[in-house]
Amino acid sequence: MQPVKFYFSFLDQSSRALYILLEASKIPFEAIPISILKGEHLTGEFRDKVSQFKCLPVINDENLSLVGSITIFRHLNREKIVPEHWYPRRNYGRSRIDEFLEWQQRNTAMACGNYFQQKWLSPILNKASPDAKNVSVLTECLNQNLKNFENHFLNKNKFVIGENISYADLMAICEIDQPKFIGFDPFNHHPKLGKWYDRVREELGPYYKKVAIEFDNKLRTAEKKIPEVMYLQQ
Repeated sequence: MQPVKFYFSFLDQSSRALYILLEASKIPFEAIPISILKGEHLTGEFRDKVSQFKCLPVINDENLSLVGSITIFRHLNREKIVPEHWYPRRNYGRSRIDEFLEWQQRNTAMACGNYFQQKWLSPILNKASPDAKNVSVLTECLNQNLKNFENHFLNKNKFVIGENISYADLMAICEIDQPKFIGFDPFNHHPKLGKWYDRVREELGPYYKKVAIEFDNKLRTAEKKIPEVMYLQQ
């Protein structure tokens, strides 16, 4: 059986979540990094050889090409050996994770992603300072989404769906890291979130640590190459 070809970027939160899942689940894969900053995912070569959708993450599994983190996650659960706790069948675990993933796409994913794009990615690509007014509006939106996440999913649970870590927690921590690693404090006024974050990080252990270091290195390397960009301080 050929290893799964995994096209990803450590700057992309969904890529990081799947990278951790692949490593933690011991699924053989070939890691193929794609530079978002260089626009490698937008080239004709990427479209013709990897995916016509020109976005990340992407896998190629036995000549089947799939794009999108949730699609890839469900494919891996169907076709590979993935530990049960990531997507448990018992106690409606899969239904509750699916509910979170649907909610997350329209809420935390958008809030964290938009903040990251306006505060860091667009200024890096355009070699310009972030728009303070836009960042302020996005900060309010992000705080409201984190409050909703805390109230809806962490009110009584140790993890998102109960006592065991699942893919919902993995996706959530990678989403929250997107603004956190560029200076935003997600735990201000969100004490439950901070305790949950520490539990998830500890549970993921070296798999999370490796990816977090790679993410931070990518951020700092890009900033050093474009020192004239001035960043807003929280």
